[in-house]
Amino acid sequence: MSRPAGCRRIALYLFDPTVLEGPLSHDEAQAVVAQPAYWSFCWASGQVLASWILDNPHWVAGKRILDFGSGSGIVAVAAALAGASEVIACDVDPAALDAAQANAELNGVSITLCNDWASRPDGLDVVTAADVLYDPENRPLLRVFRKAAPRVLLADSRMKVLGDSAYRKQVTVEARTWPDLNEFEEFNRVRIYLAGACAEEPGSQSSGLKNKGQP
Repeated sequence: MSRPAGCRRIALYLFDPTVLEGPLSHDEAQAVVAQPAYWSFCWASGQVLASWILDNPHWVAGKRILDFGSGSGIVAVAAALAGASEVIACDVDPAALDAAQANAELNGVSITLCNDWASRPDGLDVVTAADVLYDPENRPLLRVFRKAAPRVLLADSRMKVLGDSAYRKQVTVEARTWPDLNEFEEFNRVRIYLAGACAEEPGSQSSGLKNKGQP
């Protein structure tokens, strides 16, 4: 159990680097590549979006949230802590859903699990997503999210320009994957976007993390 540097208000069960006593064997490395445990790391965008939601709970309070590509579940947990009426963690990896459930229990909140976007429930108020645009082929998700719910909260560190004017940038924040993977510095600058609602709603606050750009 640890608390990511970018969102220390949430505890997570994550990969422990201290267990590595030496380099991985060939077979071990192949196993990691074949089935990467993305959920065992808390990526920068997830930390930033979770912290932003906790600082700005009015975006999710009392609403039905679906967190797409939930991974460790940090954003889903943040939404639950911020007062969402229901939070659905959606991920195709069964192990990720196990991790999200365990992390929700660790933080004293309840979430619903969904293993297939196509089988998501109706009546969503907000879709959240962090670090899901790592592949340019995923760009159509921007439109898919907007069709699924009247509001979308998106965090991304890979694409400097989304190419969808419906998404309005709220803030740019610096954070690092936890445990730190020593990624390129450009991947440590996370941009938060809002689609489907007024980006200047009264009461909105920026995250307490270091702001590297303009809202």
